[in-house]
Amino acid sequence: MDAATSPVPAASAEAPWGDVWGQDAAVETLREAASDPAAMTHAWLITGPPGSGRSTLAHAFAAALIAEPGDERTMHQVLGGTHPDLTALRTEGVIISIKDARALVERSYFAPSLGRYRVIVMEDADRMAERTSNVLLKALEEPPERTVWVLCAPSDADLLPTIRSRVRTLRLREPDVADVAELIVRRSDVDPVIAEQSARHAQRHIGMAQRLATDAAARARRDATLRGVLGVRGVGDAVEVAGAIVAAATDDAKALTAERDEAERATLLRTVGIVEGAAIPPAVRSQLSALEDEQKRRATRSLRDGIDRVLTDLESMFRDVLMLQFGRDGAGLINRELEPELRALATAWTPDRTLTVVDRIGVTRENLELNAAPALALESMLVTVASGRTP
Repeated sequence: MDAATSPVPAASAEAPWGDVWGQDAAVETLREAASDPAAMTHAWLITGPPGSGRSTLAHAFAAALIAEPGDERTMHQVLGGTHPDLTALRTEGVIISIKDARALVERSYFAPSLGRYRVIVMEDADRMAERTSNVLLKALEEPPERTVWVLCAPSDADLLPTIRSRVRTLRLREPDVADVAELIVRRSDVDPVIAEQSARHAQRHIGMAQRLATDAAARARRDATLRGVLGVRGVGDAVEVAGAIVAAATDDAKALTAERDEAERATLLRTVGIVEGAAIPPAVRSQLSALEDEQKRRATRSLRDGIDRVLTDLESMFRDVLMLQFGRDGAGLINRELEPELRALATAWTPDRTLTVVDRIGVTRENLELNAAPALALESMLVTVASGRTP
């Protein structure tokens, strides 16, 4: 396998690029920018599909900018998120708030305290509303000489034109299924067959593939969900399956956030000198309430992300049906394990009906982004699955 397709590029083997995988061209661009002021731009947008390594690359770039060449200690501080010249924001809510954006802008005007640059990394920049984006405009257009902004988003189309015009865009490549599977085998020592299946089911999303490969329960839930949707025949089935999807996503969200929530609460109480089990004084209740509100926003996002993942899986399944309807062989299916069921559906349905379902999944995703009730949105979508018609 040559360097252009190797799962671990030779160009990324040294600090701070060691955790960047499969993005040789992007690494070389950012390496040059970090070492050559003539190649440097003070506002960047890194785009790529979920799981392509946007955040990892952004933090590696930050380390290369802040640390002197060869100063691995400082690079590790930046990569660990503990260096004072790095400010990173990954929203825990559904959107990035104006308050958070203003805090980043204010921070961007501080001179570097120890490093060569001050770097502001905004993950999930696509989660900014228009008003929030406007807060950033001037800071992106005229940043201080030694401040660098690095935004991350799935696509430049996810940001306002006014933002796009003020940044240099770096687009990441999508890895192949085989490369993702090889990486997971090396990372986790899982069965290569499970790794390939997980990479395929995750549609090359590295983080999701890693989870599927190492969590048999997650693989079983995915399979049960797809089979449940294939079994929907009427409104009653739609309500039952939608409820099961929401319940599973809710349980996942709780599992991901419960331990962290409790640790944050304990840390807050310990910081203000309250022992476990003691009464909460009125002066602390507002702080505790603010923490709980933030945790609820994080749980909402985690639930929405979980349901969105289910919708992505369903899209892949019905696109497989379309491929079969248009004469493609089974080798290119994402959900190869369901091929008999998908072939039966491809025969029973017309392509128009399948397209109607795929379109409805996209509408459901949009409705959820507009705060539609998850159960109702999924029920409506599954009625379309059962009937072939939009309610």
